[in-house]
Amino acid sequence: MKTTTTNQMNGLDTTQLFETVEHIKGQPDLAKFKFRASNQWIDGTVNRSTIQGFYGAGREDDSRIVPFEYATDEPPVLLGNNEGANTGEFLLHALAGCITTTTVLHATARGIKIESISSELEGDVDLQGVLGLDDSVPVGFSQIRMKMEISGDCTAAELDELMEYAKAHSPIFNSVSRPVPVQVGWVKH
Repeated sequence: MKTTTTNQMNGLDTTQLFETVEHIKGQPDLAKFKFRASNQWIDGTVNRSTIQGFYGAGREDDSRIVPFEYATDEPPVLLGNNEGANTGEFLLHALAGCITTTTVLHATARGIKIESISSELEGDVDLQGVLGLDDSVPVGFSQIRMKMEISGDCTAAELDELMEYAKAHSPIFNSVSRPVPVQVGWVKH
């Protein structure tokens, strides 16, 4: 009988982590992913996104049997009914999730055991830009601040280096902190 030893750190299978990196080094096309979301307007400020399939690791993924569904809405002060977080809050959630995950992945690759990570995010929006009342006011977030509290078995210098590396390699951090071409079009229904 063959037994397989699984090495775990920070909730990750380190053997699988390093094997994945080696596979991608040998076949760079495996690193190319396409994530998708479908969205349907419901009423007022409410709309719902459905997320299920994606392309990655050289094939269409079919691991998600049930789609994820997310409702977005606005608070009453912005004409909504609080049926979901607003899109800016979802962006903050995506940013926090991505930086946290990237930090854990790279800590694990470096052999750093993470005991805890928590974060608080805050973003500034001036509706004058959204409403077209003042062209000098940016549309969307003018600044986002994220404070992370991290506890792990490393020095402060190692943690500083890990955080800089995680920021530099977080897909969502990089997507919101540099211009990303976004194409928006319409088709007649």
